[in-house]
Amino acid sequence: MNDSLHPPTICRVGGDHMPDPRNALPKAIEEIIASLDDDDCFAHIGDEPIHFSISVRDMIEKFREVLFPGYFSREKVDCANLIYHMGQSISQLYDILSEQIVHVLRHDCHRYDLQCTECEPRGHDAALTMIKAIPDLRRELAGDVNGAYAGDPAAKSHDEVIFSYPGLYATMVYRIANRLYRLQIPQLPRIMSEQAHSLTGIDIHPGATIGRRFVIDHGTGIVIGETSEIGDNVRIYQNVTIGALSLPPDAGEKLRGAKRHPTIEDDVIIYSGATILGGDTVIGTRSVVGGNVWLTSSIPPDTKVFMESPRLVYKHPPSHKEYRNEETA
Repeated sequence: MNDSLHPPTICRVGGDHMPDPRNALPKAIEEIIASLDDDDCFAHIGDEPIHFSISVRDMIEKFREVLFPGYFSREKVDCANLIYHMGQSISQLYDILSEQIVHVLRHDCHRYDLQCTECEPRGHDAALTMIKAIPDLRRELAGDVNGAYAGDPAAKSHDEVIFSYPGLYATMVYRIANRLYRLQIPQLPRIMSEQAHSLTGIDIHPGATIGRRFVIDHGTGIVIGETSEIGDNVRIYQNVTIGALSLPPDAGEKLRGAKRHPTIEDDVIIYSGATILGGDTVIGTRSVVGGNVWLTSSIPPDTKVFMESPRLVYKHPPSHKEYRNEETA
């Protein structure tokens, strides 16, 4: 059928006769503004806005450029421009970071009527502390890269791990955010962690304690809670939860800061789908936690915990005689 013989239907109602939904907007706006007086809801009126001159993701990328020189730079880095390039990148990172930190400090100071702690000098000092930590961060991340490469036959090179492994990206952001968290910088560490979470599906609270050569294989769906303690040479797979037990409704105030998440000792492997819960739960050194295992109590060192093999049921259509004969034999 020739579509040209059937032109699209044209609305016969003229524009002048159509109701304008915008006429209802003033009343809707009035009702929304009135709802701001509801103390059970949340608004951020009259306080310093939380906005950033550069996005948190861009700040993370600048960190990554400095932590892995030459990997994520827009231009070639060689012996001729190394000092200039690194000097410029580190200087830019310091400016970005100090501004972000000062901003969140000032926001919380005004928002919660805190006693003034000289936000600007404190922010610049914290930024300088982070810059000075970069050599240690580079060594920690080198251990994470080596751990991922050594334990994954699919990794063809260290470069592949650095460029493409979401687990390394999430671990890198955690290691930066954790240092900011320990410096008691508000807001920013959690915002950074959630940025990594949104990109990788890996949710690591910046307050967690994680040792060296930490490896996340695949990674999507991983949750690591605030008070988790993870030792050295630990490897975890996708959909692993290291979390808290079910908490009462008023737990926010009662348990804030308390140990609620498990301790994972050195050289532990946790396979996909495992759930480990509770602040008193300790997974002993060199243990292996199998896929889909649910643990709320401790296990000693050198323990392997696996689910029993499930009973599989096969159903075949009548045409599959060979299967039918096996089932009735």
